[in-house]
Amino acid sequence: MENFLSYIPLDISLIVENFDRFLYGVWMTLNLTVLALIVGGLLAVPMAIARASSHPIFNPIVWAYTYIFRGTPLLVQTYLIYFGLGQFEAIRQSWLWDPILSSAWWCAFIAFTLNTAAYSTELLRGAIIDTPKGEVEAAIATGHSYRSRMRRIILPSAFRRAIPAYSNEVIFMLHGSVVASTITLQDILGVGRWLNGRFYLAYEGFITAAFLYFLIVLCITWIFRWLERRYLGHLTRREITETDIEILSEGSTR
Repeated sequence: MENFLSYIPLDISLIVENFDRFLYGVWMTLNLTVLALIVGGLLAVPMAIARASSHPIFNPIVWAYTYIFRGTPLLVQTYLIYFGLGQFEAIRQSWLWDPILSSAWWCAFIAFTLNTAAYSTELLRGAIIDTPKGEVEAAIATGHSYRSRMRRIILPSAFRRAIPAYSNEVIFMLHGSVVASTITLQDILGVGRWLNGRFYLAYEGFITAAFLYFLIVLCITWIFRWLERRYLGHLTRREITETDIEILSEGSTR
């Protein structure tokens, strides 16, 4: 075994000895990413409805918000919150400073949440607008009010159709979470940078971090493929079997 490891151009022993730090980095990355996606998704629903309905007051406000956060890099947004807000004396003296804005975790969480909420809003807005007119007309014909249509028909349909696109947003948010390592948080990349700097390594920490990100993305892909099969299976094409032909022929003769 030792002879085999000697041919590997990586110091595996250092990776193994410090793997508990990488596990902490995985927890930090998933903690930030999942919480930001949950809160951002909850914020995106009412904003997407306002955008899709072209509300005269809320639509311009939400449009400006999504335009700003989708038009600027996540790194810049995080820096403005973490480094920029502390430059104002009024903020440092407020009740938000000590428990929230002075914490690197909270600053990263706020930046990630606002960023993913902006992307999710536009994604869900498109899904709402693309709702088949037949479904909406059928809901109107059966006496559903606007709120009832939105709650029982339009939003469930939009959520299902947004699953493939939202999987990309989840992966992009995971990749964007590496920004946390630039504001002292020990996420996966942060631990990789620490390992390289601590032991004067070239790429062991980065390769380990890349491998862990790859595994997480693989799990995310499997989860969303399962969701697509479960909730979008009726939209997939399949070949007509002999049983289907027999059922159709029996129905036509009746």
